[in-house]
Amino acid sequence: MKQNNMLAMILAGGRGSRLHELTNKVAKPAVSYGGKYRIVDFPLSNCANSGIDIVGVLTQYESVLLNSYVAAGGRWGLDARESGVFVLPPREKADSDLDVYRGTADAIAQNIDFIDQYSPEYVLILSGDHIYKMNYAKMLAYHKEMKADATIAVIEVPMKEASRFGIMNTDENGHIVEFEEKPEHPKSNLASMGIYIFDWKQLRRMLLADMKNPDSHHDFGKDIIPDLLAENKTLVAYKYKGYWKDVGTIDSLWEANMDLLDGNNELDLNDSTWKIYTEDTPALPQYIGPNAKITKAFITQGCIVEGEVKNSVLFTGSKVGEGAKVIDSVLMPGVEVEAGAVVQRALVADSVKIGKEAVVGSADSEHIELVSKRVKGVE
Repeated sequence: MKQNNMLAMILAGGRGSRLHELTNKVAKPAVSYGGKYRIVDFPLSNCANSGIDIVGVLTQYESVLLNSYVAAGGRWGLDARESGVFVLPPREKADSDLDVYRGTADAIAQNIDFIDQYSPEYVLILSGDHIYKMNYAKMLAYHKEMKADATIAVIEVPMKEASRFGIMNTDENGHIVEFEEKPEHPKSNLASMGIYIFDWKQLRRMLLADMKNPDSHHDFGKDIIPDLLAENKTLVAYKYKGYWKDVGTIDSLWEANMDLLDGNNELDLNDSTWKIYTEDTPALPQYIGPNAKITKAFITQGCIVEGEVKNSVLFTGSKVGEGAKVIDSVLMPGVEVEAGAVVQRALVADSVKIGKEAVVGSADSEHIELVSKRVKGVE
C-alpha cells in the first residue's frame, strides 16, 4: 500500500570516524555489510517495502560513491513514475567556506523546498547507518491512532547500557514526558532509534524558528524534541521489537556480520516477504576447492575458498588460498588471503591482500583488529 501522504528523509551525512580507515574515502552508509549489501540498503529497502515512494537521501562527507549508488533508485523499486530516490547534499552558504549540515534538524531545514513540492502530510526522518528491518506504515498507523504531533521509534536496551543512548521517559499510555540525551542515571531503558514521524506543517514551523535561533544546536534530540515537549505537544513512543544494530564501530560492524551466522538471527536476510534490495553485482558462483574446510560460514558469490574458513563472513570476490585459515573474521569485497596465511578475530577492508603465511589478529584480543592495508608475507 502506497503511503502517498508521507515521504522519507534519510540522514546519511555522518562522518563515521569510529570506523577509522573504512570511512576515509567512503561515507558510513555506503560501507559494505553482510556479504553483498551496503548499510544504506536497509532504510531504503524498508521505505520501498513500506510503500513510501519519495525518499530524500541527505549526504555530506565522502559522498561521491554514496551519491552515485543511491541515485540508482531502481535497485529498491523507487524509479517508477512519481517515485524516486533523491540525493540532497548541503546547500552553499554565503557566510561559510564549508557546505555542511550544522545538525540533523538543519539538514531537514535546508531541504524544506524539496519537501514542500510534494505537500506531504507526514515526514519520516531516518538515520542512514543502522541495520534493521521495519515497517514504517505500521508506525504511521500508530502515529495516527495516537493523534500524535511526533512519534519516535524506541527500542528497549539493557538498563546498564541506557546511558549510551538518548532515552525517552514515558507515562503509562506511551506518551513521552521527558527526553534525556545520554543520561548518567537513566530513568528508563527506551532508547531512541533515530526514527521519527512528524506532522509536516508542525515540523516546518519548528524548523524555521530553529534556523533563526543562534543558540540552537540545530538537532532533533537537543532542540526540536525538547521544544515540542515544552509546547506540550503530543509525542509518543513507538516500541520496536526485532533486530537493530548501530554499526558505528569496528567491533559492532564485526558483530553485526557475525550475527548472520546465527540460525535464529532475527534479521533473516532470506525473508521473501521483506526483501533487502541491493546492487546486482555480476560475479561467478562461489568455488570451494577439494581441500577446503568450512565450518559455520557465510560465503557470498564470487568467493574462492581453498583453505579453512571457520565462523566467518566472506564478501563478494574474497579468496582464501591453499592452507590459509580465516577464523572469526570478516573479509570485505575483494580481499585475498594468500596460501598459509592466518586471519583471526579481524575485519579486513575492501581489496586488501594478506600475504603468504602472514598472521593478522589474535584469538585473545579484546577488540577486533581492522586490517586496512596490505600485509606482506613470505616473498
